[in-house]
Amino acid sequence: MNKLRYVNGLAVLVLAAGLSVPAFAGSQDVSVEQPWARASIGVKRPGAAYMIVRNTGEDAVTLTGLATPLAMMPEIHESKTNADGVSSMTPVDEITIEAGESVALEPGGLHAMLMKLQNPMTEGESFPLTLTFADGGEVTVEVPILGIAERGPEG
Repeated sequence: MNKLRYVNGLAVLVLAAGLSVPAFAGSQDVSVEQPWARASIGVKRPGAAYMIVRNTGEDAVTLTGLATPLAMMPEIHESKTNADGVSSMTPVDEITIEAGESVALEPGGLHAMLMKLQNPMTEGESFPLTLTFADGGEVTVEVPILGIAERGPEG
């Protein structure tokens, strides 16, 4: 507990001095590329966001959570189709991204599931999505909302 108080106190002092807070080991080496989401039909059905999460560091990083003001329950999910052609979707607690590797969050696979939408996802707008990592670091990205039938940022 004392260590946590020290880290939080250090962050407050650094911010008060007008300096940036030091990055946590690992998550500072994460970049998010090509974020996008499809427009939703209202707020009753969940939305989803997609992107490539790249680890440019020398150590593995673990994505453990998501946050956005757009949805009360953002989670990492994975869609799978079995040999009989039956699809299912399940929550994923974490995703480990090895050093120098990337993980694609894309339709039909891993994705950011946005449940309990607070507002409709409207084409042409965007929303912030924060990725949280096991080391305590966070990466926030602005996610553009594309048309409801889009297949990705390239169209």
